[in-house]
Amino acid sequence: MSENSFDCVVIGAGPGGYVAAIRAAQLGLKTAVIEKESPGGVCLNWGCIPTKALLKAAEVLHTIKHAGEFGLEVGEPSYNFPAVIDRSLKVVDRMTSGVQFLFKKNKITLIKGHATIKNENTLSIDDGSEVSYKNLIIATGARSRSLPHLAVDGERILGYREAIRLKDKPKKILVVGAGAIGIEFAYFYNSFGADVTVVELMDHVLPIEDHEVAGVLQKSLKKQGINIKTKTSVETLQRDGNTVKATLKSGDSTEEWEGDYCLVAIGVQGNVENLGLENVGVNFDRSFIKVDKYYHTGVGNIYAIGDIIGAPLLAHVASHEGIIAAEKIAGLSPHPMDYGNTPGCTYCQPQVASVGMTEKKALEAGLEISIGKFPFQACGKAVAINETEGMVKVVTDKHTEEILGVHIVHAEATELIAEVGIARSHEAIASSVLETVHAHPTLSETVMEAMAAALGRPIHI
Repeated sequence: MSENSFDCVVIGAGPGGYVAAIRAAQLGLKTAVIEKESPGGVCLNWGCIPTKALLKAAEVLHTIKHAGEFGLEVGEPSYNFPAVIDRSLKVVDRMTSGVQFLFKKNKITLIKGHATIKNENTLSIDDGSEVSYKNLIIATGARSRSLPHLAVDGERILGYREAIRLKDKPKKILVVGAGAIGIEFAYFYNSFGADVTVVELMDHVLPIEDHEVAGVLQKSLKKQGINIKTKTSVETLQRDGNTVKATLKSGDSTEEWEGDYCLVAIGVQGNVENLGLENVGVNFDRSFIKVDKYYHTGVGNIYAIGDIIGAPLLAHVASHEGIIAAEKIAGLSPHPMDYGNTPGCTYCQPQVASVGMTEKKALEAGLEISIGKFPFQACGKAVAINETEGMVKVVTDKHTEEILGVHIVHAEATELIAEVGIARSHEAIASSVLETVHAHPTLSETVMEAMAAALGRPIHI
């Protein structure tokens, strides 16, 4: 095999691409990754990791402001906003360096550049070179979606890439879209004193989450000072120098909004352009590539994973898809992914995490269900750490005790949800969780207590 010929080539080094490459290399395949930007993709460079670093800064600031509730005496906190952004970028550098280390450890060739599919065995790189492959995995991800009347200019009207590196703290910002990205940025900017308005076309924030849990979060965000306008659309959006103006419409009424920034967070579109998909007949629909349960595109030995194949648009989903695709290429028999058991997480405060069906979806499916709820204000550990806001909501099958879905809103919701995912993947039922001894005092007891409530056996409520 020549220097530029590989058993497996991955286009894109995001959380789907780099994980697929590592697994392929572990299975003995000569592997290369082609990446035109920085290893780690959107998640490590502009999404998951830097936003969590920023959100942690907001949480620390909140803790300092409330230190008196713990009997601690501190002065009025101050902050250096550019330094907050710089720290998040240092975290990014550390993580992307880690990915490059993993490439070297697994003897994966990293090729810098843009790849175009020439035929079913050859890629053209924008430096004029060519790469031969036996198997190809497309993992080019997605980017912010914009509409003609919501065009991002990168300076005052922002997408997430620009927002993550914005070193001038907004005075007044409009966030269009109340999904995870919009809500996380709204929480962050509000924590540092910005006047934040969130506009959402649906009737509650985090539209794909359980309505009741999303309602708890929405009430909390409003209490924190965020202006949330649901059932509202942005009719016009324009920039005048350093000022952004918008016309907001709710029902038959309209209002004018004016501030210094706007973040457009209305979803993403797949990066299918300039890949040469048409050269080999790989099909896509509305910017997302069509694949089977093993991520094969139906063309030659070409696979696709991650955001480029559509929802759920989550880093951990892309990574798991990458492992399945690599194992299939290597001749193994991996289990297809269970998309009904993938956790969704939003990292504002309080956090929201969920897995499985919402109450509404379960009822729409014609299931007879039991609901169990447990408030964190009844949890000893939550009271001790002064984090009593939120609840655990469990949706179970009334007859079989199957855990249909669990929805958590709390400061540590994203850490707590893993227990439920493991239980569901092993087909545990509600009583299985209830009868598993949980350490006391812990926040995880709330999951057990919610299961007890669903079974009609509550103890602490």
